[in-house]
Amino acid sequence: MTTEEVKLNVEKALEEIRPFLKSDGGDISLISIDDDKSVKVRLEGACVGCSVNQMTLKSGVEMTIKKYVPQIEEVINIS
Repeated sequence: MTTEEVKLNVEKALEEIRPFLKSDGGDISLISIDDDKSVKVRLEGACVGCSVNQMTLKSGVEMTIKKYVPQIEEVINIS
């Protein structure tokens, strides 16, 4: 998978997740993809102060991104 394909697939994954975050008053932005292995995102809105945002990040966001791009090793929230 090329770097461009990785980015497109990560964006597709975020589009799948976004409606769930927006329903709770939050959102997510892609910040960067490093070495096609590490994705940096920013949780926004209500997600910022939410006590379960780390769980959301790992079980929801990371799992969905890995479904689209299996080579991704980690997803990091940049606040």
